[in-house]
Amino acid sequence: MTGQSRVQTSFIACNLCEAICGLEIKRVNNSIRSIRGDKLDPMSKGHICAKALALKDIYDDPDRLRLPLKKCAEGWQEIPWKQAFDEAATGLKHIQQRHGNDAVASYLGNPTVHNLEAMLFGPVFFRSLNTSNRFSATSVDQLPEQLASLLMFGHDLMIPLPDLDRTDYHLIFGANPVVSNGSLMTAPGVAKRLKAIRERGGRLVVIDPRRTETAAIADRHLHIRPGSDVYMLLAMLQVVFNEELHSLGRVGSYVDGLENIKNHVREYTPERVAALTGIAAGDVKTLVREFCAAKSASCYGRIGVSTQQYGTLSQWLINVFNIVTGNLDRAGGTMFAAPAVDVLARPRKRKGFADKFSRVRKLPDFNDEFPVATLAEEITTPGEGQIRALVTNAGNPILSTPNGRRLDDAFGKLDFMVSIDFYLNETTRHADIILPPVCALERSHYDLAFQTLAIRNGARFSPVLLTPDKKHRSDKQIFLELAWRMQTNGPVSRVKGWFKKNLRQLLGSEWVIDRQLKKGPYYKSHGLNLKKLRQNPHGIDLGALQPCLPGRLFTVDKMIRLAPGEFLNELLQIRDTMSEEQPLDIDGFDLQLIGRRDPRTNNSWLHNSQRMVKGKPRCVVFIHPKDAVRYGIDDGEEVEVTSRVGSIRIVAKINSDMMPGVVSIPHGWGHQIKGTKLRVARQHAGVNTNILTDDDFLDSVSGNAALNGVPVSVSPVAGSHPS
Repeated sequence: MTGQSRVQTSFIACNLCEAICGLEIKRVNNSIRSIRGDKLDPMSKGHICAKALALKDIYDDPDRLRLPLKKCAEGWQEIPWKQAFDEAATGLKHIQQRHGNDAVASYLGNPTVHNLEAMLFGPVFFRSLNTSNRFSATSVDQLPEQLASLLMFGHDLMIPLPDLDRTDYHLIFGANPVVSNGSLMTAPGVAKRLKAIRERGGRLVVIDPRRTETAAIADRHLHIRPGSDVYMLLAMLQVVFNEELHSLGRVGSYVDGLENIKNHVREYTPERVAALTGIAAGDVKTLVREFCAAKSASCYGRIGVSTQQYGTLSQWLINVFNIVTGNLDRAGGTMFAAPAVDVLARPRKRKGFADKFSRVRKLPDFNDEFPVATLAEEITTPGEGQIRALVTNAGNPILSTPNGRRLDDAFGKLDFMVSIDFYLNETTRHADIILPPVCALERSHYDLAFQTLAIRNGARFSPVLLTPDKKHRSDKQIFLELAWRMQTNGPVSRVKGWFKKNLRQLLGSEWVIDRQLKKGPYYKSHGLNLKKLRQNPHGIDLGALQPCLPGRLFTVDKMIRLAPGEFLNELLQIRDTMSEEQPLDIDGFDLQLIGRRDPRTNNSWLHNSQRMVKGKPRCVVFIHPKDAVRYGIDDGEEVEVTSRVGSIRIVAKINSDMMPGVVSIPHGWGHQIKGTKLRVARQHAGVNTNILTDDDFLDSVSGNAALNGVPVSVSPVAGSHPS
């Protein structure tokens, strides 16, 4: 081989999910030859999943956009970057000049937090819009966890993490980390970590309406009715106090509100809530006694808990349960990371929640964002502040938010739209201008968000792997160019002379990370800066999580708020409406829908990878055998699933892992928009479950979408035969 074509080996972190596993990538020039797990990565230790292989597919995809697109009368047309930036900014300014700043809205998709440049430079542009109408994927995902952390610990990113590698008892509500690789919990190779709990004599218990892949490796699994986690957790706390098992441990001197909690949970006995949860009183008591008797224990709830009607209350009570059993801020319990780049800035003077309310439905904001479930009505309802233009970044809300058909119709009524995305999809097809950034392998990366959520402290820098074409633009270039054009009297426009000309080059993401590492907690002790990370391409292990309270608390008085008023008030509401009998039929819908994660296609971009969608159909509805008999449904038969807002047709799979009365459909499917160059057949498109989810069915406190527990009915399609 010549020097120009020799095989080069690079080590980077995969940024397609929160596990951020280390990868070993071999390439020749800009051609990838192999992707393997990095065995020397101190966190992932060689673990890899199928998604990492799709990084090559995304890079090579002929349908990935490289140049800007403009919607014209005759269809889509590629245009020069300067024209695209000018027309995008001009269109947005025109809307704001005619209708006010709030007439332009923004939506940030989940991949934004997997992209260093988007996190660092996206805010520069979005602040330049000066609009109150901001939305993101947060409110169809983790908003309840963040809100609980904000009101209890003073910061929305102070999320307690289960110390998986040292815990003796791990209790999981509504999460399937074996499939998700961990969520709001960076724990690569999590299946091995969970199995290790049992191997060292500990116990693993899962509470979920479905016997998931994680439940299959657990000591015990308990079926629970969707949306009833709040009652289960209240009953668990009642047992803790009634049997005098509570102990605050090392955090006892800075916990406020313990007596309030005792008083509010007293009436929720396991016997009283059994009819609501479907879990016998004896099982609840045994579970609590085992948890409290363990040397260390951790309780963890995730998306199945957050995306339900009482998601915020449930996430709050999980934190309370960990605290009152003495398992917060201790080894083997739940702890807080100490990241090398600390993104937990001191909160601003505003509260961060319910500082303002949406125009139409009066839903509260969270960190300056309104719940995305209200976006459609904010577009279609006339009046002052009506949204008339939209900017989206790396998101596909038409597929990922409730009542997707309503949102699709609303987007069609916008006067102007700009999308920053490298695919033409169900959302970006509505845009007037599409600005495609480079892909993950063409930019450097450092995980700001997920090192903050890691169960072990560490740091890793991923350099640029493949050199982008000079015709292409990075996220930094796109955001700063747009901000430059949008601002007329802002900070960017006031910069003078040579510094103004070179500002965009000076403020590179690597410069920012190096500066923040030098300000971080490991610069003096480890000499940690960007140069050292470059010298250690596999990453640097910074040790196990350590107790950090009360110093790490962000509340003014350094006290943990165990009983925030917002949560207690809502608790009184559910007490007043609680009955002994759970209704089996709500307006003719006598089943409950829950989601399911498909690990190979959860990120919508992966649907353009044939290796991710090939194989047996995975977009099917799981239904319990008893329900199948009740409705006359055969295995493999096409059925119609109907909710208040829509209906879909999907193949049924009879599955005894389901709780009777509950059906499950995976999210992330239903893609229909593909580029003209695509050569892959469309037989694996599946259906979009968010046609069924209801934009009026929300978390009672935060306004987060309630995607689980949706009332539905299921019936066989006439003339359908089992496949």
